[in-house]
Formats: sequence, structure tokens, C-alpha cells
Amino acid sequence: MQQHITIIYGKPALSTFRLSKIQQLSLSSTSMNNCSIKNCNEVYWLLSHNQLKQTDIQILELLLEGNTIEQIPINSQNILVLPRLGTVSPWSSKATEIVNKCGLTDVIRIEKSLYYQTSNNIHNNTSLNTIYELIHDRMIESIIHYSSQINQIFAVHADKTYSEIDILNLGKQALITANLEMGLALSDEEVDYLFTNYTNLKKNITDVELTMFAQANSEHCRHKIFNAKFIINEIAQNKTLFQMIRDTYNNAPENVLVAYNDNSSVITGNNVKALYPEFNTHEYKFQQQSSQILMKVETHNHPSAIEPFAGAATGIGGEIRDEGATGCGSKPKASLCGFSVSNLNLNKYNSCYGKPDYIKSALDIMLQGPIGAASFNNEFGRPNLAGYFRSFEQEINGVRYGYHKPIVLAGGYGQINDVHVKKKEVIDGALILQLGGPGFLIGLGGGAASSMAGGTNKQELDFNSVQRSNPEMQRRCQEVIDRCCALNENNPILSIHDVGAGGLSNALPELVHGSQKGGYFELRSIPSFDASMSPLEIWCNESQERYVLAISSNSLELFSTICKRENCPFAIVGTATVKEQLILND
Repeated sequence: MQQHITIIYGKPALSTFRLSKIQQLSLSSTSMNNCSIKNCNEVYWLLSHNQLKQTDIQILELLLEGNTIEQIPINSQNILVLPRLGTVSPWSSKATEIVNKCGLTDVIRIEKSLYYQTSNNIHNNTSLNTIYELIHDRMIESIIHYSSQINQIFAVHADKTYSEIDILNLGKQALITANLEMGLALSDEEVDYLFTNYTNLKKNITDVELTMFAQANSEHCRHKIFNAKFIINEIAQNKTLFQMIRDTYNNAPENVLVAYNDNSSVITGNNVKALYPEFNTHEYKFQQQSSQILMKVETHNHPSAIEPFAGAATGIGGEIRDEGATGCGSKPKASLCGFSVSNLNLNKYNSCYGKPDYIKSALDIMLQGPIGAASFNNEFGRPNLAGYFRSFEQEINGVRYGYHKPIVLAGGYGQINDVHVKKKEVIDGALILQLGGPGFLIGLGGGAASSMAGGTNKQELDFNSVQRSNPEMQRRCQEVIDRCCALNENNPILSIHDVGAGGLSNALPELVHGSQKGGYFELRSIPSFDASMSPLEIWCNESQERYVLAISSNSLELFSTICKRENCPFAIVGTATVKEQLILND
């Protein structure tokens, strides 16, 4: 079927203050030769199955506050900034659904761009680069400056299959090369382990298996440094760093219900009257219950270093999911965030000592990161009540210390019904579900990338690991969890985990392994926005706002009813098995 693109020219995209600021910065640059940004408007691109009817266009023009145009000039004087090509922005996901709900079901996707017009033609690369730095973030945005590039906005790529690392013919060097090229942060011991075992199996390792192993065994997921032998002044300590941290709990376990073995910790709360809607009548009524307190703090340093807004936002999102996925489901209530960065250099903005080019400055992180954290909390519906900020950079004995790779904390607390504190056993034949939106080609290799020293990974691989946030979808997932938990002992959720580092390749095995079960999974049952995604991209992408959970087959109708009411997508992606073996079928 022939697809059609409709263009709607919208309202000005920048406030007068923001536009004036960009104009001042461009005019102050010696490379710009008195060329500056003249104005900036929103331009919307709509992909539809057929050419849209005039009545549909009129509705879209009202929704988007713009007018339909045939084409838009893009050249050295007019620049188009879009979400990174090959990805789908959170705005696009929400806007497309709204448009479809308005009856415009012929619209496949809608995307928003910013259209900048300059006062003069830009003839040299130095001027172009200066403008680009002012108007777009290369981590999450792309620039189109030729009309011929417009077809890339909705480009569909050819189907991709998996690939093999040919260790049987090329030896261990093939695995070493793949480790470096894919940015997997495997240690020498892990490379030896994989090479030995796959050689014994007389089997080449696939990119899917290798990436899955790297994410599940990354420092981010396994805390290998914290669990390593701890040596002070050449004297080996009798405890690891993690064991030292746990001493607090071991010495004072009173009133601690869950520690170090679930997505959040839980302490004793109080008997309270909780307000829940009745499942059948939808009327709110008080229920007397024993409500416990849960808490969680984690870091999101790596993505925040290269994309502060999205990094801090998805850090908050991941922490919320960890809370909601504790036990058999809980209720996140309030948040905190924190930032440790290098010298802000307020008087010498660009003089950041020793900073890799694509890591943001401390000032950029503090201007964008807190807004990203607050934005996600606000859109999800959870207040951010506490936080901290620290700036440190100092030279000691000729060595400069600081936080170019920042510490970015996301934390919070919530409440959980006493009957839901412990996860239930995932029974043989239990249905394994994904709750939330489809997978996107984004957030690949985040677990490994965040386990590497800042600036040591390939730049493009660091870009690939940045995630996108969609708090509105996560809110829907949380409403489903809330409705399930309101059923008390009849909660259909047996066990639940959030989808974070490593994507489904980490979350699904973790879900079944907690009950000493295996799993059979169908790769093509996993919802994906882009049908051309490879097995590696489907299995390992870290798209946010997703949970995995187990329910009995008898609970499917109940769970489906709840999801339909909350307009929250879910999919059956596999079943639990008695044999502790993971089978992924494509």
C-alpha cells in the first residue's frame, strides 16, 4: 500500500527570551560572520496509509495549531532538527495515540521537528558546526539540511537477522574483537570463560547470546567490584565491600522485612485505612490493611553524563519501576534526586579540564539533569521532596580529581500491602507477560556502557545506550499494578520485575530464575515498534516503561480486563518451565 506524508507548519517553537539567547550566542561567535538564527517554528510530519481526507486535515490543523503545506525548503539557510533518525520519540508515541483516539486511524505515526531559519546562507563547515551546537543535542536529535534527506524521517530498514562470532575458525581473537567493537566491557576472564565453553559445545556464539551475557554480567548488574576481595595497604580484608555495607543490616535487622534480595527494601510500617476502588463497582472504599514502607536509591551516572535530561529522567523512571516491581506489586509515593559534578566553571564556561568532548559539562548537567528528574516525576504523578547537589574538583599532587562522569542519584519511598511483600512462586506453566509499551531501537548495551570508565567506550555506542522516557505509559502500568494490588489476596501477579539494563534479556531470566524455573520465550511475541529490528535489538533493547510478570493461566481474563480498563498494552511472551533452561525461539 502506498504511504503518504503530510506536512503541517506550526506555531513558533521558542519563547522570545530563548530565541534572543540563541541569537546573542550566534552573533558573539567569530565564525558566524554576523549570521544568526532568525526564527524557529514547529513542523509536524504525518505518515498515513493513504492521502488524508480534507476533514481529517482540518482536525489535525486544529490539534497541532498549524497549516498544511506542500513542501518546506531545507538548505544552507533553513535547518530541520528532528528526534534522532531511526528512533521514535516519546512525544511521537503519545501524539500518535491521541490522533488515533480522535478517529484518525489512517495515521501511522506523527513526528515533531523544529525548523530554524538563519539570517544569511551558511557557507562554511565551521559556521554550520557552531549553529548545530546551539540548536540541537546530538545525543537524541538529528539535523536535516538537504531536502533529499526528508525520506529518512520514516525510513523502514530491511529485516535483520542474528550474526555469529566465528570462534571455531578464527579462535579467541574473534571474541576479543567483538567485545571491543560492540562495547561489551567483558573482562579477560569472561572472554576466556565464553571461549572455553562454546568451544567445548562446538558452537559459535551469536551476537544475541554474547550481548545478553555481557549485560547480565556487567558491573552495573552484578556489582563485581563491590563483591571482590577488598585489600587495604596490601592486607586482604575478611569481608568484601558489599559485606561491609550489609553489616548494618546484619547487626540491626529489626523491623527490616526485605533487604538486598528484591528490587527495593521494605521495613515495617503501620496498620492503615487504604482507599481503593472496588473491582466490580469502581467505587472507592477504605480497606484496613497492614501497610509496610519500601525504599530505593540507585544511580544513573553514565547516560546522564552524555544526555543529562534523558539520563536523569530515565533514572527516576527506573527507580519508580523498581519500587512498583517489589514483591507482588507496590505503590511509589515520593522521590529524591541528587547530583555530584565537577567544577561548574561559571566564569570560564568552556574550560573543562580533561573532559571528553561528548560528555556534557558540569554546568550543562546541572541545568538539564534536575529538570529531567522533576519532569518525569511530575508527569508520572509523584512529588520530588528531597535531593542534594555537590560540586567538586581539585588538583592534588599534580593529579586533578572531580566528577566529569557525574554521580546521579534517583530514589524514593512507597508503601506495600503486607500480603504482597514476598514474591510468590512462579509455577510450572505460568504465563510470562510483558506489561507496557513496545520495544524501540534505543538503549542498547546500557548495562555494559555504564560499567566502563567515562570516555573509554566508542562514541557511537555510548549514543546507542541512551534511553528515552515516557512517564505517561509508565503511569498506565502503575495503574494496572495498583488495581491488581487492590485485590489483596486475589492479586493475580505471582512475581514482577522491571525491565532495565539488558532489557528483556536480563528481566525475563531473572523473573523465572527467582523460583528456580526455566522459561520458553517467543521472540516475535515481544511487541516492537519497528518490525525490522534484529533478534539482538528485540531481545536486548532497554526501552523504558516496561515490566515483566508471571500470572497463572486462570488469571489471564482478570488481568486482561484490568489492562483494557487502564488502556495499558501487554503481551504473553512465554511460559515458565520446570527445567532450568532458557529457550528463545525465533
